Amino acid sequence: MKIYRPLLAAVGLTYPQYLVMLVLWEEEENTVSGLGERLQLDSGTLTPLLKRLEQSGLIQRKRNPDDERVVIVSLTKNGKQLREKAKAIPEQIFCLSGIEEKQAFQLKEILDQFASI
Repeated sequence: MKIYRPLLAAVGLTYPQYLVMLVLWEEEENTVSGLGERLQLDSGTLTPLLKRLEQSGLIQRKRNPDDERVVIVSLTKNGKQLREKAKAIPEQIFCLSGIEEKQAFQLKEILDQFASI
């Protein structure tokens, strides 16, 4: 994760915050429990991350009017705009890693096999 640090610092995110934002950029909104499931994080870890992202103006949290126990997390305008700044990060990581394209595809195939177990 050291390789991510300077790239993420340039957009004002930590690695765990970046993971949350990746999910929200994909889905636009999710529940706290849904984010926890996707990222395999418990609420004790996720809640402080969300609080900092909210304080940074990147997300907003609101209670579901139909079920007050459910908190919905969605992107703000700033959160959506940050996606544009951060979209080059995966490619930059790949370039900095020194891994050849063929090796990356082989690794992906292996990881996909593990994921299907």
